[in-house]
Amino acid sequence: MIYKNLGNTGLKVSVICLGAMTFTEKGWRSAGKMEFSEIQKVVDYSLDKGINFFDTADIYAYGESEELLGKALGNKKNDVIIATKVRGVMDENDPNNRGLSKHHIFKSIDDSLRRLGRDYIDLYQVHWWDNSTPIEETIEALNDLVREGKVRYIGISDFAGWQITKSVMLQEMKNYSKFVSAQMYYSLLGRDIEFEVVPACEDLGIGILPWSPLAGGFLSGKYSRENPPPTDSRYARMEKPFLRFDFEKAYFIIDEMKKIAEKHNATVSQVALNWLRAKSFVSSIIIGVRNLEQLKDNLGSLDWELTPEEVEYLDQISEPERPYPQWFLDMFASL
Repeated sequence: MIYKNLGNTGLKVSVICLGAMTFTEKGWRSAGKMEFSEIQKVVDYSLDKGINFFDTADIYAYGESEELLGKALGNKKNDVIIATKVRGVMDENDPNNRGLSKHHIFKSIDDSLRRLGRDYIDLYQVHWWDNSTPIEETIEALNDLVREGKVRYIGISDFAGWQITKSVMLQEMKNYSKFVSAQMYYSLLGRDIEFEVVPACEDLGIGILPWSPLAGGFLSGKYSRENPPPTDSRYARMEKPFLRFDFEKAYFIIDEMKKIAEKHNATVSQVALNWLRAKSFVSSIIIGVRNLEQLKDNLGSLDWELTPEEVEYLDQISEPERPYPQWFLDMFASL
């Protein structure tokens, strides 16, 4: 296993993080169902292969994911790094059981700790921005949790660049614990964060944790123009247009990835993961699997590396159109 620092902290996390959104026996949104026996196999194999970083959220199956992750880890739960999140609606009938208010954060941390069977959370993340709560209230609450010992590090997820910068500047002004990680959608088919989020995170020393590195399974290599995603596939079941990209461009990229995969006796999904691993600002890649075979395939990406030329080629063919003011700034960067 390869380990990297989480952002600018001294915490070492495995470059592959096992995401637990699929950990639900009841079924939840696009995650489907997963028997606990399979969850246990996946967790045990992850531990055997050196994965020390596990990510979940209270909203995943309304707490079931946290419970099943804690159960599967058993007496190893205090030997690994566990990340969870707060923000989503946990009770449709209670307007205060959602969001990033101090009230909801304080309630949610205790609920997550109980479900995971732990005394503290290694990385507590705000799941997305809350327009109805001042960010000052949110960062104060998170700072309190760190001071109380319930949380070791804090992070954000799905924030815009200006939201990240504003939050960290306020944390610095108030001498609060600062965000150390940013969990963001990032893949060969979704490179939007490179325009504002990546520069902000690099400037502030925040490590990026890509979620959906295979673009909802589209970059698994099993789809093509002749064989598009079936109606019952994971991608097709997602809340469209959840992940947005140009299908024709995506199929071209996959065709080129297949050529690279053949050279390395690898799979298309491994190419996608290796491309992310080549990015210096990525601390760990969050993978979600439904069974042990998918996990084994994903971990196979650690057995080889893309050449610099292959990384550059993938950069070129997947490069998104630069919006304003990026293209303007590029024109005058050297003046």
